[in-house]
Amino acid sequence: MSQVADNSCLKQSIYTIDGMGEGKQDWKFCVRVDTLLQESVLVVGSCPDLGNWNSAGAVELTSEGEGTWSGVISIPRDCNVMFRYFVGIVFKPDEEKFTSRQVIVRRWETNLNPRIIHKGVVSNNQQVMEPDIFGLYDSCKMTDRGWLTTETVVQFKLFENPIQFWKHKYEGRKVHIKLTPLMLSKGRTLVEYTPTSDIFEESMDTQDVGEERDKWPITEIAVMNENEWEFQLQEQFGRAYNPNDCIIFSVSMHFPEAVAYMMDYYMYSSSSVENSPPYHIGFSYILPSMMSSSEGQAIVPITSRSHRPIGQLKFDYLVVHPISGYECDMSVSYSRIWKKTWQGLDVGHRGLGTSFKLEVAECADVRENTIASLKNAASAGADLVEFDIQLSKDLIPVLYHDFHVCIALKHKKQLAEHDMLELPVKELTLEQLQHLKVYHLAEGKNKSQRFFDEDLEEHQPFPTLHRALDSVDPHVGFNIEIKWTMQLKDGTYELNHPFDLNMYLDTILKVVLHSAGSRKIIFSCFHPDICTMLRLKQNKYPVIFLTQGVTKKYPAYRDPRTQTMSMAVNYAISAGILGINAHTEDILRDTTQVKMVMDAGLIIFCWGDDNNNPATIKHLKQLGIHGVIYDKIDKYSSKEVKESIFLVEAREMQNQLLKAAEELEDASQSPLPSISLPPTSEFELDDLENTQKRLSAVSATSVLSS
Repeated sequence: MSQVADNSCLKQSIYTIDGMGEGKQDWKFCVRVDTLLQESVLVVGSCPDLGNWNSAGAVELTSEGEGTWSGVISIPRDCNVMFRYFVGIVFKPDEEKFTSRQVIVRRWETNLNPRIIHKGVVSNNQQVMEPDIFGLYDSCKMTDRGWLTTETVVQFKLFENPIQFWKHKYEGRKVHIKLTPLMLSKGRTLVEYTPTSDIFEESMDTQDVGEERDKWPITEIAVMNENEWEFQLQEQFGRAYNPNDCIIFSVSMHFPEAVAYMMDYYMYSSSSVENSPPYHIGFSYILPSMMSSSEGQAIVPITSRSHRPIGQLKFDYLVVHPISGYECDMSVSYSRIWKKTWQGLDVGHRGLGTSFKLEVAECADVRENTIASLKNAASAGADLVEFDIQLSKDLIPVLYHDFHVCIALKHKKQLAEHDMLELPVKELTLEQLQHLKVYHLAEGKNKSQRFFDEDLEEHQPFPTLHRALDSVDPHVGFNIEIKWTMQLKDGTYELNHPFDLNMYLDTILKVVLHSAGSRKIIFSCFHPDICTMLRLKQNKYPVIFLTQGVTKKYPAYRDPRTQTMSMAVNYAISAGILGINAHTEDILRDTTQVKMVMDAGLIIFCWGDDNNNPATIKHLKQLGIHGVIYDKIDKYSSKEVKESIFLVEAREMQNQLLKAAEELEDASQSPLPSISLPPTSEFELDDLENTQKRLSAVSATSVLSS
């Protein structure tokens, strides 16, 4: 959102008049949007009457039928008022569950600029007006799914043929599965589930706590293929499980510690006629005590209707809580914003490049993931710099790629084998990482020191994320890769016993949300669940999914979403993230995959050693790649002017704004009020047409008041 709009609403804090005072007027908000039974439509905006962009303070509109919602609200008349509509679920305070109003954001308008009611515009309350169309204004329609405000999301992932039946009569037959959340009483017994003896015992659909009564919790299902990637409510008898399917159930709820889950299994008789229901063969219970951490795997028995074990279900789970200690507002979202001019961007890998390859000639001259490396890449014209983030033992986000380091037991230039101790980064505090004699794993294995820069502060490893945000030119974007252990296809992990995942991400996110300012930020990770969590925990910054795809260079990961670009695309669309970051080895194997990604409406970055070649970089940009991540950007970049594209565009926009302001001042024959221009590091600047409209409104107001 531009600074022009921000300044116009700073005045709203002076309004203390109750009711229809001199500074207020009634305004009718009216919008047309399709909703589900439990959903309401709300309006949120830039003044206290509209919640000051806080979803909890948004005003609920009234349904007029046929998808139209409206309401009359008293708002300030002496400043611009900006607002957005959103679809949500409202929980009012009660004596049992909620001590305050809870608002769940299901879908919201995400156009870069919000709707605006200009200062001085006469009330529309007495006018006959056409309803607004949800998400459509300024000739652009943009809506997006919400993020977590007070609710928790629990996901169950089924892949690698997770359902096994031990009875021969079920082998080779297609089974339908359906997940139902069940509330637990204070004594941790299942409630609101009372089987009957008629046909509904077979289908179980009348017992669905979340889908047939108050519609909360909400259970949705998505399948990672090109036809079923979108999360939808379940069918009456669930969905058939096919070999090689990757199915994700997602349940939105409050109080996850008091919710259990029932998986029902159905089969159709070979002699059944059309439209006849399937028969219910069994069920599994998943208790909340089985999910003590943020992520994990579990196996539960499949029990027949006669309470005999007939098989087992293996599943992966993910528990996503709202970010702790931070509330996202609804003033602006960059999570799906990508300008057409942002193509072929130069992204510095770990800053100026990897510095610990076997061949020293291929290494960067500055230690990777340091402030010096980031600054050198910025000076070389990087549009963004990519770097790796993980937590120290005392929970400080630091820049470092590997999960382990070598510690010298003695301060020696010539290292002996017994001098080196390999430790996980997570086992050392920030002070230990920054003050002990720490070596990269490559230095420890080779018994040779690569850099002798102990006296150069900005060359030291393990700078904090906060320092990077504070030190590097704000016109240079950050591609922040979240480091997290991955499970390989053979079942082993890259790192054992990591932190709790919710706490880990909350710690990193809060540093960025508090300190990034107007810098361009993109989050990325190889772990699809982390991309899901980054998307659900905040509504401001975009997320891209790092994927290996088909590769001969690295061992395969277990999660099928990581194994091919087509699966990565299905997942990215399903998760509602900006795009993917593909391995160049896989792109060069089949360049038509680039078009597949872009046809899906996603942006695509690429990474890998293949990028460290000027000819390959040029080829990738010609394919339409949005961002190429490569080493030694000071040597391989073809830019004539070594500046970030964001700095160039911001400078051009400021010049246009100044020119437009001067023209309007000349036309009005009177000085315009002071106008604060957007900061040059704004992630996405208003286009000139919108800015001129605002300047025209300011000019008209100035003439009328003179």
